[in-house]
Amino acid sequence: MAIRPLFIPNEESVGVTEKSIDFQWFPGLSASQKKRSIEALHSVVHELGYKRVLEISSKSEIDLGVNLSAFNLKIKTKKYGNEFTVETAFQGSKVFERGGPYKDLFGLDSRAAKKDIRLKESGNLVGFEFFGKKFPLIPRTYFYDWIYINALHQNVLLSNEVKSYQCFTDIEFNPKKSINCQAHAVALYLSLFNLELLEDALESPEAFLKFTKEHYDNQRRNIGVQVSLV
Repeated sequence: MAIRPLFIPNEESVGVTEKSIDFQWFPGLSASQKKRSIEALHSVVHELGYKRVLEISSKSEIDLGVNLSAFNLKIKTKKYGNEFTVETAFQGSKVFERGGPYKDLFGLDSRAAKKDIRLKESGNLVGFEFFGKKFPLIPRTYFYDWIYINALHQNVLLSNEVKSYQCFTDIEFNPKKSINCQAHAVALYLSLFNLELLEDALESPEAFLKFTKEHYDNQRRNIGVQVSLV
């Protein structure tokens, strides 16, 4: 058995509701085993009454889910016209105690950027810097959400398709091991869109934080509760 979060866009206020889903896990790295695990996860989600659930990862059986993977979804900078994947932008923006941001990573593909040895040998992560804009580590998913949601908003065909789904999963995301999640970012995107706040929130990083502050405050409180229960 395994547990993975289900991400549901909030409708009354900006934010994402997370439900922990307990389901049968099929161990192994093969695509067929991942598919069986996703099917088992979604079967439980369907039993909860959510019929339109989308797996967002490179293991998704639906092209939309694969294209929404941070390894594939691309963002273009407005000022310079540079284009790279969300994953590459995220890794190349990291600032460490002893180095970074390593902007040369922007020229690599997602996997190569993520595996660059400097990301492990430069000390603790202290923040992010993306084309001169600095982002703090707290809120924990602020920078990742901001860059992912900007990328999704730029890709009109993908953002239009995703609006027909109720909730999202990412079979590769384990909250015990990772912080940022593309399925969470998509759910937050839809919450902002459905509340007609998306355009205002994407005016600037500061505006984005303003509109999502309550969500991140709740996120931080929930993490504190989880830690205290362990």
